[in-house]
Amino acid sequence: MAGEVEGRGCGFSLGVLVTLLVLPLPSLCTLSTEKELHVIKLYEGRMVRYNESRNFCYQRTYEPKWSDVWTKIQIRINSTKMIRVTQVDNEEKLKEMETFNMFDFFSSFLKEKLNDTFIYVNLYSNKTCVKVHLTDTDTYYSVALSRGFDPRLFFVFLCGLLLFFYGDTLSRSQLFFYSTGITVGMLASMLILVFMLSKLMPKKSPFFALLLGGWSVSIYVIQLVFRNLQAICSEYWQYLIVYLGIVGFVSFAFCYIYGPLENERSINILNWTLQLIGLLLMYVSVQIQHIAVTIVVIAFCTKQIEYPVQWIYILYRKIKLKRAKPGPPRLLTEEEYRKQADVETRKALEELRECCSSPDFAAWKTISRIQSPK
Repeated sequence: MAGEVEGRGCGFSLGVLVTLLVLPLPSLCTLSTEKELHVIKLYEGRMVRYNESRNFCYQRTYEPKWSDVWTKIQIRINSTKMIRVTQVDNEEKLKEMETFNMFDFFSSFLKEKLNDTFIYVNLYSNKTCVKVHLTDTDTYYSVALSRGFDPRLFFVFLCGLLLFFYGDTLSRSQLFFYSTGITVGMLASMLILVFMLSKLMPKKSPFFALLLGGWSVSIYVIQLVFRNLQAICSEYWQYLIVYLGIVGFVSFAFCYIYGPLENERSINILNWTLQLIGLLLMYVSVQIQHIAVTIVVIAFCTKQIEYPVQWIYILYRKIKLKRAKPGPPRLLTEEEYRKQADVETRKALEELRECCSSPDFAAWKTISRIQSPK
């Protein structure tokens, strides 16, 4: 009897274990999502402080105006120690993050850990949520929402404006050619370095597939480099100077060998490329979408109208010069010619008589010069 009970107990335990193993993952996720999600609302100009992992959300309360063309809304998270910050669109995404996901599990190791994080919020985004995860329990952090003028957006707009309207001048400039060539060479050297590292890594490595699996990881790496650029410059400035010097010299050598652009078609292609980049910079730097489209259309039309205006101005100058040019003189009739000849002859003889009767007139010298005094 005891053995029979023991067998039933073992069978029951084995059945429970099999049931738990066979239980679908979505069921477990459903159980985890039934837990109420606590979200803290963020308001402009207010700062909150916590020492535990929290979820924060900001909801747009007003429509963007024309005065917000270069306005930025940012969420700043400052902590005493390293934290992990994740940005999502709404509370539903936060609930999904609470569930177990294999990709999120691996990607969490690639998340950037910082103690001073800035998150930029789109002006047209209805809601933006942030999850702050503490890697150390003894960590205090503050979250603040601010809105104001962004000088970097205005600077990007000016750069786009200059590239669009002065693209033809820049495409013919040797200084711009060499400076752009050196800059492109430095950026290309980084891509070549990544390509060489990818060749050295094993092709069947899951980490390699995860690392090069999408644009999000590439953007993450770029952001990581730029955010730590100050630390890199201060700690490894010797290697940085050597690297920039070598790459810059090689890039300059390539530009010097091939020389500036001389073919008119190549210059036109570079000009159109600069103008397109200028339009994109102007569109991206303006936060109000319809105003950005309007500015791009006005700039494009102004550039295209420039040539007809020049043609009209040249035609106007030709017409004006043609009208200002005096016409051919009127020819005299025979009667008018005789009268004018008599008048001019009498006038010339009278002047000659007065000149000869003058006391200062050297008569003998003048007569000696005349071939026939009679």
